[in-house]
Amino acid sequence: MNFEVDPGAYRHWRVTIDADVATVAMDVAEDGGLTEGYELKLNSYDLGVDIELADIVARLRFEHPEVRAVVLTSAKDRIFCAGANIRMLAGAEHPWKVNFCKFTNETRAAIEDATEFSGQTWIAAVNGTASGGGYELALACEHIMLIDDRSSAVALPELPLLGVLPATGGLTRLVDKRRVRRDLADVLVTKSEGFGGRTAVDWRLVDEVVPRVRFDEVVAERAREFASRSTRRGTGGVVLPPLDRTIEGDEIRYRHVTVSIDRAARSATLTIHGPKFNPTGEISDLSEADAGGRWMLATAREFDDAILHLRTNELEIGTWLLRTKGDPELVLAHDDLADDWLGKEIRLLWKRVLKRLDVTSRSLVALVEPGSCFAGTLAELLFAADRSYMLDTEHITLGPANLGPLPMGNGLTRLANRFFHDQPALRAAEAATGRPLDAKEALALGLVTFTPDDIDWDDEVRLAVEERAAFSPDALTGMEANTRFVGPETMETKIFARLTAWQNWIFMRPNASGPEGALRRYGTGQRPGFDRRRV
Repeated sequence: MNFEVDPGAYRHWRVTIDADVATVAMDVAEDGGLTEGYELKLNSYDLGVDIELADIVARLRFEHPEVRAVVLTSAKDRIFCAGANIRMLAGAEHPWKVNFCKFTNETRAAIEDATEFSGQTWIAAVNGTASGGGYELALACEHIMLIDDRSSAVALPELPLLGVLPATGGLTRLVDKRRVRRDLADVLVTKSEGFGGRTAVDWRLVDEVVPRVRFDEVVAERAREFASRSTRRGTGGVVLPPLDRTIEGDEIRYRHVTVSIDRAARSATLTIHGPKFNPTGEISDLSEADAGGRWMLATAREFDDAILHLRTNELEIGTWLLRTKGDPELVLAHDDLADDWLGKEIRLLWKRVLKRLDVTSRSLVALVEPGSCFAGTLAELLFAADRSYMLDTEHITLGPANLGPLPMGNGLTRLANRFFHDQPALRAAEAATGRPLDAKEALALGLVTFTPDDIDWDDEVRLAVEERAAFSPDALTGMEANTRFVGPETMETKIFARLTAWQNWIFMRPNASGPEGALRRYGTGQRPGFDRRRV
């Protein structure tokens, strides 16, 4: 599965830009599914459709700084989106279902991130029925407009029709973001046909309903209003070039990231190579090898692609070893991004990539070795890891990037997450920012887990990898998901923890996926056969 897409080859979306407003119209090709066995009718989607949408969200942020409002709509008449394709889900293996839901949620979160932090407000112009994942697409937007034609409605029919949950965050966004009353949410989620008209507005399911004859006019007005309120100010976008990636056997090579897979150990080593020059010039001139921010942007995109590749295509590679190579001072220099729209977008991209790492169901082990450059942004890998090993002769350096701009899904920095119940330790770690810390001090500050010497290093790392490979992958996934996040729950942590865990379980149960389950029986005319025990 390849997560990179060429905008010129989009099959499912149309993007048009008029001054400071972009329109993203869903026009799914029925014969454009990733695999055989299903048709993408009624603007239903599979992972391929969502990969294109994720690419659109990223390109609007980087390539079109002039865009201040984005209208999400449908190019088809009287249908907005029918949600995730049911035939695709019914025929997919369990890991595919779970990874599909995770990626689509990350894409929805990126839309919300663009609205909140980039000044690109997304508006859902629901010009037909939005069902299941179609309504969840709209829920990711800041403002939802529903056409009032006595037939269009918003609905979350997964529970009554399929025996599963609205897994792209629908339940959480409904009650946390839209603030729909729980009893009304209960009615909506158990009523497959959903609601439209005044009821949809009164229940906060949408923000406004607009008659068909005025729909396009009012959508344009609303887009101009949101665009006029945006604080986004930028010109001269940066084109995101194709990734320079080669895959040869068990090696994956990018310009700044390499991946090596050890199938016998069921592990992968991900190495980020630091910059080779001090930053100079402007990033808009991508021909400059050392342009300011260029390494930061390219490395974030490559690391993100490596995460997605391993997460989707290498299911049995359960342990990831995180390494860095380079000069920590140069990493800190590149961390000092310009305080403009582009520097902001690069920081926000790193935030999202690290969040993707946080919610990935793999054991993460960071290794600080000779030649490492765990500094600033790259030091975040130490705190994202489940454990870390630091050779007793090495150093790490904290920087401003570790103190706020790269929060986790719970809203805390990784340092604050690490020391949530130990404020003196947090203050001590923050006070150590800006200077190299040797292994003894890093261990004393609680920034690393173990500091073996060069005699014990190879054995300790090998035993850690072997031990991980011997454990139950399911138990490890549950353990890591429970220990990585502390403190407050947010809408995001609920989606990627509580909702994901329940959906994971429901997907495996016979009531959904068994021979008589609702997913398998949907569309056959046969009623599902349920195990009626509540557990």
